[in-house]
Amino acid sequence: MKLANNSWFNLLVDLQDILTRETAMFWRGQGIGTVHLPVTTGSISSPVGLGSDSIPVSIQLNGQETYLADSMQFQLELCCRMKPRGAYYLMPSFRGEDWDATHLCQFMHSEVEISGDLDEAMSLAEGYIRVLCEAILREQAESITRAIGSLSHLESVANGDLTFNSVTFDEAAKLLQDKPEFIDKTDYGRNLTRAGERELIRTIGPFVWVTKWDHGIVPFYQAMDKNGYSALNSDLLFGCGEVVGCGERHVDDLAVLTAMKVHGVNPESYKWYTNMKRVYPLRTAGFGMGVERFLMWVLQHDDIRDLQILPRRNGFELSP
Repeated sequence: MKLANNSWFNLLVDLQDILTRETAMFWRGQGIGTVHLPVTTGSISSPVGLGSDSIPVSIQLNGQETYLADSMQFQLELCCRMKPRGAYYLMPSFRGEDWDATHLCQFMHSEVEISGDLDEAMSLAEGYIRVLCEAILREQAESITRAIGSLSHLESVANGDLTFNSVTFDEAAKLLQDKPEFIDKTDYGRNLTRAGERELIRTIGPFVWVTKWDHGIVPFYQAMDKNGYSALNSDLLFGCGEVVGCGERHVDDLAVLTAMKVHGVNPESYKWYTNMKRVYPLRTAGFGMGVERFLMWVLQHDDIRDLQILPRRNGFELSP
């Protein structure tokens, strides 16, 4: 019962309430509707071949092996065929890796998919973050000031003074001088380390989009840039590092099947997905934001594990 009298967790509950309400209002204003989706899936979106680094969470449900969803992006793509402007959800996601100061095993995921391209999705992500900051300042400025002593980071976003900078991965790698502590090179492509993300934030600005990553390092479902080696994707870095992941998808089944072959992904588990692309080709894009990472930035905190009211760690029995 210590939670009931803890000012930190009381503030966290209020921030969660604001974020949930403002998320619904923002997407309603964009003509984008919410959908109710199950937490289980037979078509995980990660890992998906080559450079994937996340671990799926498999479970046995009445004798049937299935997965706890790491993302419902595939299902949101399906919903875009029913709701032409797009669809979103706010629900838990599950990862098999252990937690650390910036990563949770179970986290709240604010995810959207729209009928549109990468630039449109990035613009919506910026607008969404700005609206959240405005609402938090409007309702919890006094409490946040008491907790952390400053509102300047929120105010700079809410009043439009802050610039969302953008660099390609090639430009970022050059800026970071390809140093191994910043750039992780694999057989499939290059990736940013957490230290690399933070160095870009330090040198470029508090909000940085890193676009056009090596296609081998991102999931197969990200569309290919016309240059033939980069993906049409973008990660927004702020606070602890990557907080928003954004991408454009393949339009049709032939593009998906080609990407699966390159990434070494068995198409059998994704037959429904390729059939959907064949029957109803559509250009969609979307983004996912880790809610706890966003709130970690709001509260200028250095350990994401303090952003869960009820912690969850894989391999540990926790109550309630």
